[in-house]
Amino acid sequence: MSDVDELLLSGVLDYRTGADLRKEGQALIKSSKAASLVIDCSAVKKSSSVGLSLLLCFMRDANAAGKAVSIRAMPEDMREIAQVSELTELLAHP
Repeated sequence: MSDVDELLLSGVLDYRTGADLRKEGQALIKSSKAASLVIDCSAVKKSSSVGLSLLLCFMRDANAAGKAVSIRAMPEDMREIAQVSELTELLAHP
């Protein structure tokens, strides 16, 4: 059992990929035995607001499972959406 698990998001995060990624991520978070979760966005090529929604959902899932959560390497387009949505602070804190 690891203290930290990583969830790697990759590719394009938009309305075409969001629903499947949501289900997969939720299942992975639920099955994780680690105390902490890192959501790694370093392989995300492009993201709409769907990507930001996924991050928020995954954070909620992790919190519900009693896991600390942090986000690594959020792409600039996601940062801009977070800033406009006034979510920057929420996403910056584990």
